[in-house]
Amino acid sequence: MADIATASNPEATAAAVEAARRGEGVAVLIPCYNEAPTIAKVVRDFREAMPEAVVYVYDNNSSDGTAELAAEAGAVVRRESRQGKGNVVRSMFRDVEADYYLMVDGDDTYPAGAAGDLVAPIAADEADMTVGDRLSNGSYGKENDRPFHGFGNDLVRWLIRLIYGYSFDDVMTGYRAFSRAFVKTMPVMSGGFQVETEVSIWAVDRRWRVADVPVDYRDRPEGSVSKLSTVGDGMLVLAAIASLFRDYRPMAFFGWLALVLAALGLLAGVPVVAEYLDTGLVARLPSAVLAVALVLCAALSLTAGLILDTVARSHRRQWEMSVYRVMEADRDR
Repeated sequence: MADIATASNPEATAAAVEAARRGEGVAVLIPCYNEAPTIAKVVRDFREAMPEAVVYVYDNNSSDGTAELAAEAGAVVRRESRQGKGNVVRSMFRDVEADYYLMVDGDDTYPAGAAGDLVAPIAADEADMTVGDRLSNGSYGKENDRPFHGFGNDLVRWLIRLIYGYSFDDVMTGYRAFSRAFVKTMPVMSGGFQVETEVSIWAVDRRWRVADVPVDYRDRPEGSVSKLSTVGDGMLVLAAIASLFRDYRPMAFFGWLALVLAALGLLAGVPVVAEYLDTGLVARLPSAVLAVALVLCAALSLTAGLILDTVARSHRRQWEMSVYRVMEADRDR
């Protein structure tokens, strides 16, 4: 057991971190769609920063020669025919076997020099996911010329903090590192750019250890075009937050809904009851029916929340056991 990296074995921990910084056991995952102007440089930069890592480029139906340029630069190129970043991330997480995973966009906006800093906390067993934080040092605000993107990041971060009680600094970053247990036990359900939000919420909801690592951000070079639609993809992100809130925290979701319905029912019903107590008549029958219907819907919502919360707890227990199995298999490797 002397070679296991733990807090009580600092020599093994230092050796594991140093090996990970060189790229030993690291898979660099680069999802790509029409990134010909930048992909060759990104591959070369990460091969130089982590000479022992394997760089994977997953081409998502590019029509500009992205795959060929990545292969010439030394990457292992695979193709994903289902369009959307979420579909690409799902395939990467399923297919690639490694000890540590570093995911980065292929647009040359993130520095390869920070790769070692992102992987080190995971190799030291201090984190399960590290986040390339573009915001805390102000580099994203200086380089990014799309103000609504910053607003969207702040909104998503606020919503996650409101719902889950915790959020890290940069929710929408495309530069992250993961442990093997994180990757192999996460069910990626998103199809598009909302996958970053899904990963962030998964980490918070499942109480994975998350560490922020400040990185310098640079805007896309000339000729490189963003595929992100501020409004369209922003709406998908908000829809994903609502869907994941319902799935992961059904008691809170349906409890809040029940509270709103009950309040509306009281708002409609109190005047009817007051009138009945005063005159002995129910003159506003539609209001009375509406009030009863709203209160019944509130009761049904609360019941649904209780039932689904039991199901969610059962799924969480099964997931915990799957994490144990993956970690045990890793120890036996």
